[in-house]
Amino acid sequence: MLNSTAVSSAIANLPQMVRTCISVVVIIAVTRVAVRVASYIITKFFQREAAKGKHADAKRLATLMNILNSAVRYLIYFVGAMTVLERLGVPTSSIVATAGIGGLAIGFGAQNLVRDVITGFFILMENQYSVGDYVQIGNVSGIVEEMGIRVTKLRDLGGALHIIPNGLIEQVTNNMGPAMRVLFDILVSHDEDLDRVLGILEDLFQELREKGMPGLVEGPILLGVNDLTETGVRIGVLARAEPMKQWGLQREIRRAILKRFADEGISSPYPRQIVIFRQSPDLELSGVSNVEKSAAANAEG
Repeated sequence: MLNSTAVSSAIANLPQMVRTCISVVVIIAVTRVAVRVASYIITKFFQREAAKGKHADAKRLATLMNILNSAVRYLIYFVGAMTVLERLGVPTSSIVATAGIGGLAIGFGAQNLVRDVITGFFILMENQYSVGDYVQIGNVSGIVEEMGIRVTKLRDLGGALHIIPNGLIEQVTNNMGPAMRVLFDILVSHDEDLDRVLGILEDLFQELREKGMPGLVEGPILLGVNDLTETGVRIGVLARAEPMKQWGLQREIRRAILKRFADEGISSPYPRQIVIFRQSPDLELSGVSNVEKSAAANAEG
């Protein structure tokens, strides 16, 4: 078996180029392992803190975990890159010394990167949104899947992943308030007794409030008549739901209303038109002969 002395002697006898290549490969491998180990330690730490239940905002912990993982990963890669350059004979000390001279040029070239990082820092400190929030950034809406120091990743309801540089984020709409509004109209036919319909809806909503619905925070409440259309009468309904459950709650309330209307014999509205036919005297006599017209005129005279 080869001992460590023999291995060291064999490596020492290799050409300089081969030894340098081996060193570079080892440094790259160690860097990748260090990134994985650091990510594992950070993830386990935050998972343990979340399991303790001391932090009320679990989504903020997830956001901090992603930010810290990203920062540590970039730091380890930077150290690894500097070590590789040093092994290749590049004077890293001179690179650091000339950083001040080339800082201006680098600043112009990397101004977007710096802007992304600074904006991401302020987004995190101001707690504008967290991982798992449903937000709208510009024209893109979706769930925050990952938040890094440079980019934010949104997954829309269609499944597409949108990667947005933090520096381009100017306005954010966070749809994760304590209770999201559910507001819609019900269309009822003009032929129905409006007071009876309103009474049926009041009874139904009282039952739903007493029984409770998944995700329901407040309501449903009957607002009354919102509009009169050629098809029917629009009746407003208001409720409040837990974040991300407003769409499902609205469908459940509509289903309950439809079922109750069917049980009570409330018919569905339909478009209607009133057509009035007007006929002129000339058209009425268009099929009468001239002789008959003259006889009719003489009779009137």
